[in-house]
Amino acid sequence: QVQLVESGGGLVQAGGSLRLSCAASGSIFGIRTMAWFRQAPWKQRELVAELSGGASTKYADSVKGRFTISGDNAKNTVYLQMNTLNAEDTAVYYCYSVLKDDSSRFRDFWGQGTQVTVSS
Repeated sequence: QVQLVESGGGLVQAGGSLRLSCAASGSIFGIRTMAWFRQAPWKQRELVAELSGGASTKYADSVKGRFTISGDNAKNTVYLQMNTLNAEDTAVYYCYSVLKDDSSRFRDFWGQGTQVTVSS
């Protein structure tokens, strides 16, 4: 079974930076999309950043210019570099991927989520 394992969350002061990592493990034969979502308490889960085809990127307006998504295909890992963090960035961040596993079909997977807390 494919698993997405996240790391890098924690507590940071406003204006600081964090880098989140998400490593996909298991039988992986191709990755179509990797993305980061976030969800604050009592808020709808929202797309933060998306990486498709190893090149195309998409960002939420609220994080453009501050966050950067990147991937390392050889390691089946995606990163989210978060700079100039503010209190509104506080949320649980989830890794999401559409990838091909040993079923030979593209399927979607979610990470367990990692807490990011920005103190003001």
